[in-house]
Amino acid sequence: MSLAIALMAQAGHCAALGSPFMARMLPLLAQVWPHGSDLDADIQAYQGDIGPKGHSLPLRLASGLHALVLTGQDAALIAAYPPNAVSDAALQAALSDALQTHSPFLRNWITSPPQTNEVRRSAALIAGTHAIVAMTRVPEIHLSELGASGGLNLMFDQYALETAQGRLGPDTPALTLTPDWSGPLPKLTGFTMQDRRGVDLNPLNPRDPADALRLRAYLWADQPDRLALTEAALAASAAAVDRGDAVDWLERRLATAPAGRTHLITHTIAWQYFPAERQAKGTALIEAAGARATAVTPLAWLRMEADDGTRGAALTARVWPGDRYIALGRADFHGRWVDWQGDPT
Repeated sequence: MSLAIALMAQAGHCAALGSPFMARMLPLLAQVWPHGSDLDADIQAYQGDIGPKGHSLPLRLASGLHALVLTGQDAALIAAYPPNAVSDAALQAALSDALQTHSPFLRNWITSPPQTNEVRRSAALIAGTHAIVAMTRVPEIHLSELGASGGLNLMFDQYALETAQGRLGPDTPALTLTPDWSGPLPKLTGFTMQDRRGVDLNPLNPRDPADALRLRAYLWADQPDRLALTEAALAASAAAVDRGDAVDWLERRLATAPAGRTHLITHTIAWQYFPAERQAKGTALIEAAGARATAVTPLAWLRMEADDGTRGAALTARVWPGDRYIALGRADFHGRWVDWQGDPT
């Protein structure tokens, strides 16, 4: 896949996810791309799919440009980015100049994979956890998140979910999520988070300015509501994310899970990036741990992941003992809406 095709493909995804600026900017970026430059050579060196389902180089480039705006490094680019409105020609000129002037910055920036710690996905985690605890009847939670990035979604018990059908969450939440919700709301269970920890190949520390910048930069410049939620989540962050292979980490985590708690394994739009061998081993580890689960030490696997469906991601859970599989519903990849299928109990 050429970079131009990858940029156009990503533009389509951004349009579907409510970012007209990204849908407009990415094709313009393709038109002013500096072919034959050092930055172009770095892009050409990637093997395999460089598009949205592979290395996601369009998102890496876009976030690098957004980082230049957020850090005030390029006045012309700032003037061409939201909330400002400029012509295509003016935006093209600003992009072309930025690609040349800030080539060293962008070359370094794109070496790291995307870090989209989308806080709105916590709406699915909040609802899913209430549904799971209603089944296990063990409200003390031992939480393990795979592909946790900066750990912002590890704090989901501190967030509120507000819908037309009702509300879930603490009385004084760090932030409030308001997705378009269809279906009933799960029953309130009053679960408590006894322990929370995540893992990522390249974890970000929300308290480190450079890492916090990366988390902000992967948001889209015409979506200030996402930035406001992320800022609130950054301020409330208090979760640890370890660096390492998720499956190896999970094997150790499963072996040391304490009794008397529901061990809840979660991941949101992360599993697809694991190699097939890692997926197979991870599944086998979880199923083996599930076979050992008891009524006082249950295990639950809560997933929000892409599948063959045509709309959003699938929300599913497996709960042990008994290996019960529950199709909880579907959700927008960025958590803008949730279609809940009902109370699995």
